Amino acid sequence: MKVKLDENLGERGARILRSAGHDVATVVEQGMSGAQDRSLIEVCRAEDRCLVTLDRDFSNPFIFPPDRFAGIAVLKVADDVRAEAVFQALQVLATAMTQGDIRCKLWSVGIDGYREWQPRASDNKE
Repeated sequence: MKVKLDENLGERGARILRSAGHDVATVVEQGMSGAQDRSLIEVCRAEDRCLVTLDRDFSNPFIFPPDRFAGIAVLKVADDVRAEAVFQALQVLATAMTQGDIRCKLWSVGIDGYREWQPRASDNKE
C-alpha cells in the first residue's frame, strides 16, 4: 500500500510501516511540514497514497469524503499518552492494511484495533 505519513509520526513510524511492506512517503521528507489539511489530502490523492495522521480533523467524512481518496487512517490515542501508544497504533494499522483494503475508506485506529467509518443508509423514500 502507498502511504503518506503525516509530519508528527516520525521516522520510527515510517520504519514500522515500511517493515510491513508498505511504500511510505512522509510529509517531512517531501518538505510539506505545516501544509494546510486541504493541500495535504490533495497531494495524497494525486500520489494515490493513503494518509496516516494523528490530526482528528481528517476524521470528518463530510469534509474529507473517504471515497474520494486512497484511504484515510486517523490514529486515535489519548492526548496524554506516551509516544509508545502511537507506535502501537501504527503497528495495528500496518497489520490491518495487510489484511484489509483501506482504499476509499476512513479508519479510526487505536492500540486495540481499528474501526471503519460506514455511511448511514439513505433516509430518502421514493
